[in-house]
Amino acid sequence: MKLTTKGRFAVTALLDLAMQPSNPVALADISRRQDISLSYLEQLFAKLRRGEIVDSVRGPGGGYCLAKDVEQISLADIILAVDEPIDSTRCAGKENCGWNETKCITHDLWQGLNKTILDHLKGITLQQVVNDQRLKQSIKQASAIKIQTVQRMLSKNEKNVIPM
Repeated sequence: MKLTTKGRFAVTALLDLAMQPSNPVALADISRRQDISLSYLEQLFAKLRRGEIVDSVRGPGGGYCLAKDVEQISLADIILAVDEPIDSTRCAGKENCGWNETKCITHDLWQGLNKTILDHLKGITLQQVVNDQRLKQSIKQASAIKIQTVQRMLSKNEKNVIPM
């Protein structure tokens, strides 16, 4: 299975949306923060809206918000909503991949991989990914604070040193 930019960008954009404290969020803001083309986001969000993953809000201060709680949205929901196939077979599941348009000898192997991948993505909610990102941000902020504290302590010590 090859996950294309369509699936990756959809997950990235929805993670960005879910992490914003205020709703709705303008696609232009997501585009700027995530460096994804605005026109591409518009296409993805049209599919996400049809898939009932997001809702749109019109007017000043409008944009997009999640249509469901983050705990109810799996990564599989997002990827499938933007028409991203989760398929490792070379026949798109039609079983005409072998000699004489029959099922090839490895078809069931790849079909099993598809199921494993889909089950894995169904088991990860947008909330879990949001939590992971927030934890990483907290660790990064804590590290930055520690570094600043050590730098301040060192600069104070340098001022107290009497040259000989």
